[in-house]
Amino acid sequence: MNQKQPAPLSVLALPIFVAIGVAISGCSKSESAAPVQGVAKQAVSGGELTWGVTTEPACFDPHRSSQQNAFWVIRNFIDSLISKRTDGTYAPWLAKSWSIADDGKSYTFNLRDDVRFTDGTPFNGEAVKANFDYILKNVSTTSASASLLVNFDRVDVVSPYVVKLVMKQPDSTTLESLSSVKLGFISPKALAENKDLCGGGPGIVGTGPFVFKSYQRGQQATFERNPDYRWAPGNAAHQGPAYLDRVTYRFLPESAVRTGALSSGQVDLIEGVQPTDIAVFDKVDGFQYVRGPSATTSFTLNVNYTVAPASDVRVRRALRDGFDLDAIVKSVYLGTVQRAWSNIGPDNPDYNRGLAGSWGNNVAAANRLLDEAGWTARDSEGFRTKDGKRLSIEVGYPQPYVRDSRDVLIRAVQSALRQNIGLDLHLRITTAGDFANQKATGVWFIYPNTDNPSDVAMELWDMLGDKGFLYSAIPNPDATIVGQINRSRLMPVGDERRKLLGEIQKRAVDEAFIVPLFAPVYHLAAKSTVHGIGFEPQLDGPASAYDIWIDKRGA
Repeated sequence: MNQKQPAPLSVLALPIFVAIGVAISGCSKSESAAPVQGVAKQAVSGGELTWGVTTEPACFDPHRSSQQNAFWVIRNFIDSLISKRTDGTYAPWLAKSWSIADDGKSYTFNLRDDVRFTDGTPFNGEAVKANFDYILKNVSTTSASASLLVNFDRVDVVSPYVVKLVMKQPDSTTLESLSSVKLGFISPKALAENKDLCGGGPGIVGTGPFVFKSYQRGQQATFERNPDYRWAPGNAAHQGPAYLDRVTYRFLPESAVRTGALSSGQVDLIEGVQPTDIAVFDKVDGFQYVRGPSATTSFTLNVNYTVAPASDVRVRRALRDGFDLDAIVKSVYLGTVQRAWSNIGPDNPDYNRGLAGSWGNNVAAANRLLDEAGWTARDSEGFRTKDGKRLSIEVGYPQPYVRDSRDVLIRAVQSALRQNIGLDLHLRITTAGDFANQKATGVWFIYPNTDNPSDVAMELWDMLGDKGFLYSAIPNPDATIVGQINRSRLMPVGDERRKLLGEIQKRAVDEAFIVPLFAPVYHLAAKSTVHGIGFEPQLDGPASAYDIWIDKRGA
C-alpha cells in the first residue's frame, strides 16, 4: 500500500482565500478572517444570522440534489470523508487518514471514532457502507451522486472504524468525489426510515455543525448549532462547535428584495448581489462586499448534438458564432465577470488557455454555414426555415436553477441570434421534474448550467461523458470525446493528463458541443459585523455557516 496522499488532482490557483470558512476579497475595513485574539467570548460565540439567498433548494438530500446553490446550504448538516484544500490537496475530516493501493484499485480510510449523527447514531464503517449502498440501490433518484461512483465497486468494512473502498478500475477523480457533499453522510436510521429526505426538516440527519430545525417551503430553512460538534475538517478556520446559535436561509429570488433586506437590516448577509447594487455595499460604512473565486466551470449552453437540428455541426457552429458574446456579457454584468472560452473556468490550471480568441462573433460565417445546411428560406417573423420547418432549438432551463441574471443573458443571446442569423433559440423555463424526465429519456436540446467539480476530468465526464450527468441516456454520444474523457480519468495527475484535458476542451468547442458564456463569480454582501464568510473549494461556492461569527460589540 502506498501510505502517502496522492498528488493533487487539480490545483486551484486561488490565493484570495485560504480555508473553508475564511473571508476572502473585496471586504470592508471591518473584515476579520477569524475571531480576534483577546476579544471577549461573548463577542464571538452565539447569535443568529439570517442569510438571503437567490434560490430555494429543490431537494435537501445530498445524494439526490443536483443544484449547486443547494449544496452549500446542505453543507451545514452534512460532512464528508475528506475536505478539499484550496491548493488541490485534501485534508482529514470524518476520515482521519487514508492510503491508496499501488494499483489504484482500493482506498483504505481510518475513520474518527468520536463522531455521532445528531440523532445519536454512531458514525462508523457501517454508516459509510449504508450510505454508498443506498446511493447505488436507488440510482433512479440518486443519479447525481451515483455518477461519482461509476468506477466504484463496494465498501468493505474492515473493522468498526476502518473501511476499504474497492474500485472496478483506477480513477484519478476518486478523492475529488469523496470530498463532495454529494457523497456526504446521512444517518443510517434516517435512510432506513425511507422518508422523503428531499423535503428537508428534522427528518434528514447528518453529522454536521448544525441540525436541520425547520423548513417553510417558499420562505426559509433554519439550522441550529450542534453543540457536540468536534470534527471539523482539518482546513477549517476553527475547531469545535459553530460560533452561531442559529442560521436561517431566507429565499429571496428578487435582487431588489435582497438588496433592500440587507440595507434595512432584515437580513445580515446576502448572495447574488447584482452588478448595479455592488456600490450600495462596497466600501460603505456598516457593510462589506465579498467577491468569491472565479468559477472552476463556466456557465455554458450544453448542446445535445444527437438530435436535429443541432445534429448538424454547421447549425451548432452557427449558434456558437452568430452573436457578439463579449458585448452581451459586458452589457448584462457590467464588467464584473469574464466571458468564457471553455466550459472550464479560467482559474483552473487545467483550463485550455489556447481557446481564447478561437471562436465566436463571426456572423458572416454563421450565415454561410446555415445557407450551406439548407436553411435558406425565411418565415413571416424572419426566422430561417427548411422544408417548411423553422430553425429552432429549445433551451430548457429549470426554474430552481435560474439565478444571477442568467435568464436575462440567454434572452440577450436569443435576440442577437434572431437578428443576426435567423435562428430561434427558444428559452423555456421548466420545472426540475420536467428536466429530470428529459434527462432520463435523453430528450433534451440545450441545457444551460455550471457544474461544481473542480477536477476537470470529472467536470468533462459529467457534462460530456457517456455515463455522466447529461449523456447517460443518450445512445450514441461522440465516440472520440467519450474515449478521451474516459482515458483522462485513468491517468495520473500530470502534464500528460493536462494535455489530454486541453484537447477535450478544444474538441468540445470546435464541434460546438458546448457554447460557453461566462465565468461566474459569487457576489456576497453583509453587515460589517459579520466575519468568517468563506468559500468551499470543492463546491466552488459559499461555504456553510460553520466559520461565520458576529462581532456583537458592533451590532
